Amino acid sequence: MSKRIPVLDLSQYTHGTPSERDGFIKAWGDGLTEFGFVSIVNHGVDDALIRRTYKDAEALFALPVDVKRKYFVPGGGGQRGYTPFGQEHAKDRKVGDLKEFWHVGRDLPEGHDKRSIYGANLWPTELATFKANTLDLFTALDGAAAVMLQALAEYFRLPRPFFSDMARDGNSILRIIHYPPLKDMFIPGGVRAAEHEDINLITLLCESTSSGLEVLTRQNEWIAIDALKGQIVVDSGDMLQRCTNGVVPSTTHRVVNPRRTDDDVVRYSMPFFVHPFPDCSLAIDERFVSAERPKKFPDITADAFLKQRLREIGLIK
Repeated sequence: MSKRIPVLDLSQYTHGTPSERDGFIKAWGDGLTEFGFVSIVNHGVDDALIRRTYKDAEALFALPVDVKRKYFVPGGGGQRGYTPFGQEHAKDRKVGDLKEFWHVGRDLPEGHDKRSIYGANLWPTELATFKANTLDLFTALDGAAAVMLQALAEYFRLPRPFFSDMARDGNSILRIIHYPPLKDMFIPGGVRAAEHEDINLITLLCESTSSGLEVLTRQNEWIAIDALKGQIVVDSGDMLQRCTNGVVPSTTHRVVNPRRTDDDVVRYSMPFFVHPFPDCSLAIDERFVSAERPKKFPDITADAFLKQRLREIGLIK
């Protein structure tokens, strides 16, 4: 296995020749099934929008703790608003991760049948541009994700909307993360983000402001992964692993602590977690079941699985 994940051009799928389109579909599907991680360029998400949102993130997390905690919803599972430093931990770990974060979810209108399930977004009144920038970024990432999911369905010769329809009006989340320097905030035994797999279908990760992301290969070796300027790193999560019967793996990854004093700087990142709608079935499609690959996972809905995992990582009781 290469020490680098594939770097693919999404415009070859959206605007390329038939051969370029077919080439993208194969490389995209091969990359996810082999690595569980792929870097995407020409994804259509405006770099200036990413920069503006990072600027807002810096201002947001610079607010006093008592101001940020106004936007924390106890018992809310961290689904909207602020989650304090050390609150979340990886599955099977007791020590909290060395991060705080803010969630922006799908902003549905009054009367929408899923608004009461998802809840309303919380907006920090202290930041004038935060709402507009994060909603614009959410929309751009949501659109890019739908295209990627359609390409993945084509890879498996499924109906093109097979995966993207699962995420239509889904409970997707834009997570804006602040990792403070360890010299400023530290929990003994804690790491910035302990090894874990994502819960959702796929995750789109805009380039972070500093390094630290590592992926565990199938050879059980950790390799560094950095989204370079203009790239979005995409990884597959547990829900996609379930409904493909493990054909697409949910790859273990982490954000390590700085190893040198010079590297102990603030880090921001913005993963976009693509979730299905709540009552979407994660049942394994028969195409992914065979005598050599028997059914690995019991049927479950997306919402039931999400709640199960949120309990495991300490966000709900």
